[in-house]
Amino acid sequence: MTTVLFIHGTGVREPRLTGLLDRIARGLGTVAPGVPLAAYRWGERYGAALAAGGASIPSGPGTGTHRSAGGPGDPEDVTEAWARLYEDPMAELALAAAGAAAHVTPPGAAFPDERPRALLTGLAARGEERAGQLGPGLERAAAELARSPLLSPAAEALDAGELPWVLARALTATVVAAALDAGEPVLADGDTRDAAVEALAARLGAVPAGTERGAVLGLVAGPFVRLGSRYAVRRRRALTDAAHPAAGDILKYLARGEETRRGLRDLVAATEPPVVLLGHSLGGIIALDTLISGPLPGVELLVTVGSQGPFLYETGALPTLVHPDPLPAHVPHWLNLYDRRDLLGYAAEPLFPNRAQDIATDSRQPFPVAHSAYWSDPAVYRAIGERLP
Repeated sequence: MTTVLFIHGTGVREPRLTGLLDRIARGLGTVAPGVPLAAYRWGERYGAALAAGGASIPSGPGTGTHRSAGGPGDPEDVTEAWARLYEDPMAELALAAAGAAAHVTPPGAAFPDERPRALLTGLAARGEERAGQLGPGLERAAAELARSPLLSPAAEALDAGELPWVLARALTATVVAAALDAGEPVLADGDTRDAAVEALAARLGAVPAGTERGAVLGLVAGPFVRLGSRYAVRRRRALTDAAHPAAGDILKYLARGEETRRGLRDLVAATEPPVVLLGHSLGGIIALDTLISGPLPGVELLVTVGSQGPFLYETGALPTLVHPDPLPAHVPHWLNLYDRRDLLGYAAEPLFPNRAQDIATDSRQPFPVAHSAYWSDPAVYRAIGERLP
């Protein structure tokens, strides 16, 4: 009788492995009753561990001061405020707009947003040399900000000394965020960012540098600070303890995976054929690599689920096969399943036509939940059951 040999993914250790195996066994039982399920528990023996008890983990930052254009307060809090602005450059402006009271402009008086809108329009037309050090896109950012519906209520809520700084930070955050999204290899440091804010604020009517720069409104005190990088840095040891098996497993396997492959070979040799290798995530890479490196007598089907093997092959990072070398003839039929929403699942068939078969599933779960939702998806078990030898 066919034995399904499951190879788990990154970071999986007991007791979670037993629970996962129970769930897979139930799923397989619906399509192939009586088919035994075994497991290659490679993580316990060959997975990553902090051998020196975490001696490589630095302590958190000190309490030294740092100049910032973000306003007064804890420098780490100001850093967190900028992190929030990089996620949503309009966050500070929206916060100000939300606090605007009903305002009636007297007949003949200028609207509060009239001058800043004109200055932004001029900035969009001429650009700003200092801000250009942040990266391209200032002109577009200024034009979009001039048209923003947030500008009018924010101008009503903020006084003339605060508004230029809020606008300058919004522009700066927009340019930096765009550079980050574009994958620019060099991004501005804090001093360059702060100098750009000062230059932009001056162009937008701020009081001379050296006086009140305007606090980064309520962002510093917001709950997002507790979820940001400062919180992560202070809890770095605990977070590393929780995360290192996953990241470490990948790095260790790619650097020293031969022992892991040898262990799988030994287990297959001790298992009565026919054998199906069922690998999830890194487990799929291990199964594929082991098969490529040499024949595995008795293995009649390879099934990878949410695996990065095809991507590693295409990028030249798969240890045992380099693109465009073909899949060795001794590798059995390969069924590759990936969820359309799983950002860690990749297609194999375009790279290995007539050797690999892709099946795209849809758990209707967002990433990263989709990466683990395969084992609750009946379509996954049906696809496997239909191809069992």
